[in-house]
Amino acid sequence: MDKKLLFIYNAKSGKAKIRNKLVDIIDVFIKAGYRVESYQTQCPMDASAKIAKDGVDFDMIVCSGGDGTLNEVVSGTMKLENKPIIGYIPSGSTNDFGKTLGLYKDMVKSAKVAVNGRPVSVDVGEFNGNKNFVYIAAFGVFTDVSYQTPQNMKNILGHQAYIIEGIKSLPSIKAYRMKVEYENGRFEDEFIYGMISNSESAGGFKGISGKNVILDDGLYEGTFIRKPRSPIELTSIINSIISGNIKSDAIYNFKTSKIKITSKEPVSWTIDGEFGGEHTEVNILNHMNAIQIMAHLHKK
Repeated sequence: MDKKLLFIYNAKSGKAKIRNKLVDIIDVFIKAGYRVESYQTQCPMDASAKIAKDGVDFDMIVCSGGDGTLNEVVSGTMKLENKPIIGYIPSGSTNDFGKTLGLYKDMVKSAKVAVNGRPVSVDVGEFNGNKNFVYIAAFGVFTDVSYQTPQNMKNILGHQAYIIEGIKSLPSIKAYRMKVEYENGRFEDEFIYGMISNSESAGGFKGISGKNVILDDGLYEGTFIRKPRSPIELTSIINSIISGNIKSDAIYNFKTSKIKITSKEPVSWTIDGEFGGEHTEVNILNHMNAIQIMAHLHKK
């Protein structure tokens, strides 16, 4: 048993259900031939610091938590010259990227995918030169829901908590005048929402990022929603998001490997579900095939 696995987990994520599954999860790793070191995160960015310091000593890193925990693990791994394969056991409330990888809600089943699944190459985003993101950078309506929703509410209600908090914010939708420049074009308008993503779903909504999402093609999907000009147009936008069939003229969809977004006033951004700061200029680059993550064997 000479393969070494670092297991990093956020015990507070989701409904804190990992506490009852730890023994079974670690048993899966041992049966797969790994010598396991487990590490419970203590504070924000703890996972990233742990990997940057000790990650080079491991053949594989498996993490359990929400999308924010995965972001920390990927950010730490990006600092390593020889990057170990990453396994992911989703335990958060939404787990958009876990769905894209074909992972299970059952944590023990996802642990088996982590060590016995299929490694897939994944692009990693660079946000303003100092942050990484795995699957989404976004602003506007709904994006502050994740980090403003109390943890106990997330634990009790799960994804429903995000929807409740998001609906609360609808009456006070704020629009931002922005200029968007990407490889094949540019546009300017007032936007209530925008995202650069590499996931089949965002905020729990499948299809909002458009069709033919490929994790390792060097391209991100851009989705920008302009301020609705009437209640009818707002309804059209909401229906498009819920159905996953983007038909509204108010929604811009495009693919790009780099993008520059400028605004006159500071705009709050969310990176993989966590607060990413306020910015008047955002530059995003796609690092193609930057890491490998274990996915379900039958996930195309």
